[in-house]
Amino acid sequence: MEFGYILAGFVVGFLVGLTGVGGGSLMTPILLLIYHIKPAVAVGTDLLYASITKSVGIFAHGKLGNIDWLIVKRLAMGSIPASMLTLWALHSMDLQSGNVVNTIKFWLGVALIVTSVAVLLRNKLMALVAKEQWIPLAYVPGATILLGIVLGGLVTLTSVGAGALGVTALILLYPKEKITTIVGSDIAHAVPLTLVAGLGHASLGTIDYPLLGTLLIGSVPGIYLGSHMSSRVAEHWVRVALAMILIFVGFKLVFH
Repeated sequence: MEFGYILAGFVVGFLVGLTGVGGGSLMTPILLLIYHIKPAVAVGTDLLYASITKSVGIFAHGKLGNIDWLIVKRLAMGSIPASMLTLWALHSMDLQSGNVVNTIKFWLGVALIVTSVAVLLRNKLMALVAKEQWIPLAYVPGATILLGIVLGGLVTLTSVGAGALGVTALILLYPKEKITTIVGSDIAHAVPLTLVAGLGHASLGTIDYPLLGTLLIGSVPGIYLGSHMSSRVAEHWVRVALAMILIFVGFKLVFH
């Protein structure tokens, strides 16, 4: 089974490096549906996994000047309190009960479906918003904080949303920013959010540390290889195939 976890880490790392699609939308369903890890443990373990892997990205993007810290601050103003509030709610629940398990699966399914739509429409959306600012500039700061609130609750409950969903929403809010700045800012925000959510899950006892270490063994070379192959592979079609898989898995979880 350990080799299977290493393989899962490698595959997810490779696809993240190749396409930029968030690891949470891939890793949590794999742990849940293939390896039958309990939903809360799959989410908690993946959150710490994400905070570790994305912390590497924050240094890389920071050196390249690809992070707008004002965007990160606005997102965190909403996401960190929302994450802590969600964790407080989880503390008062029996995470093994059928209702809680089904609730996590349902919202994970919803997050996967929304993420897949975001992946499919991102390029078209970028072309549309490049022509005009859809959201009035006066509303952008408040809308960014509101986005942070949504991401904070969703990521803490499902581990999904900090990647493709966050980037797509930021493209809408900040159409004049370069895509590298949007991606870099999203990663910079995802690190503290997944760390806070992950540590909160640690206090709930929903993190499998041996599993976390095993996944990282596979993901590090996977991300490295995927990143170096991204210029040689028609990643658009890989993204489309991934989106189709996420839609299928999402509907399976929602209508379970």
